[in-house]
Amino acid sequence: MTSDRLTTEDITQNVFLKLFENIGQIESKDSIECWLFKTARNEAFNFYRKKNTHPDEFDVEDADEIEIESDYDIIEILEMADLKEKVQAELNNIPADQKEIFILKEFGNLSYKEIAGILEIDENLVRSRLFKARKKLIIKLSKIIE
Repeated sequence: MTSDRLTTEDITQNVFLKLFENIGQIESKDSIECWLFKTARNEAFNFYRKKNTHPDEFDVEDADEIEIESDYDIIEILEMADLKEKVQAELNNIPADQKEIFILKEFGNLSYKEIAGILEIDENLVRSRLFKARKKLIIKLSKIIE
């Protein structure tokens, strides 16, 4: 989200320090994941506030560091890398509110209810924005891939 590894590591460290400080106040151990996402989101917004930029300038290049173990051959790996670049480029072209929900759902594996709680919006709005984001990505990527 920050396009800077060191800044992202600083934000992550701050989030876990806050978790350590507040672990006794979290009612349910099942809600720790939501608490972490919400705190990370708030820390990222604080970063942008201090920097006087806007979160709609999020970049998804950090996803390059995600490693997936598989038995793909080299051609499949190259095709996947090319597709990943195209998805990231198109993801940067959709509205920030839709992109944020898409990332939380697809990369964070959160439920609609968890995303609604983190973003403090209605669950139906989460569904709607995710549907629109997926639809836009499908339309744009289908034109590129053909």
